[in-house]
Amino acid sequence: MSDDPRRHAPAAGRNREPILAALRRLLPLRGLVLEVASGSGEHAAHFAAALPGLTFQPSDPDPGARASTDAWTAGMPNVRPALALDAAAGSWPLARADAVLCINMIHIAPWVATLGLLRGAGAVLPAGGPLVLYGPYRRGGAHTAPSNASFDESLRRRNPEWGVRDLEAVAAAAAAQGFGPPEVEEMPANNLVVAFRRG
Repeated sequence: MSDDPRRHAPAAGRNREPILAALRRLLPLRGLVLEVASGSGEHAAHFAAALPGLTFQPSDPDPGARASTDAWTAGMPNVRPALALDAAAGSWPLARADAVLCINMIHIAPWVATLGLLRGAGAVLPAGGPLVLYGPYRRGGAHTAPSNASFDESLRRRNPEWGVRDLEAVAAAAAAQGFGPPEVEEMPANNLVVAFRRG
C-alpha cells in the first residue's frame, strides 16, 4: 500500500485550464490568494505554478486533504502550508487576503457553509478584492442542463443539506456581506465561474 498522501480528483485535471484562464482575468497580479476547501490540492499546485506573482494559502477542514495539498505543493516557493479552515466557522485562521478562491464546495456542503464562506471572505478581503467561486448553479430557479438536475438529485440523496445552489440566492447572500453583483462566466460541463468583488 502506498504511503503517498496525494489524492487525485479527476475533475481537477479536466477543469483546471478553463478555471486558470478565468483566474488570469480576475485575480490581482500580486498578493495572497486564500483557497477555501482545497481538496486534493491539485488546483493549488497548478495555479501557483502558472501564477508565480501570487502567493497561495490552501485550506481545508479535512486533515487528509491538507496532507494531500502539502504533498502536491511541496517545494513550491509561493504556496504556504495548508491551513485547517472550516468555511462555516465564526472566525478564520487568517486575517487578510487579496483574493479568495473556492472551487466545487458550496453544492457539496450545507447552506450554512456558503453563508460562512461569504461572511469570512467579506471579513478578510480589501475593497475591490475578488471572491471567485466555481461550480454548477441554478439560474432563474432552473437547472442549466439535464445533467445538473441529475447531479443535484444525487447530491440531495447523499445529504439533504447539499445541492446545486440558486445563483440568485448566493448573490443576495453575498450582497448582504458587502459584495457587489456577480461577474458570471460560463465554463465547460455546465459549470460557472462566479466572481464577487468586495464593496
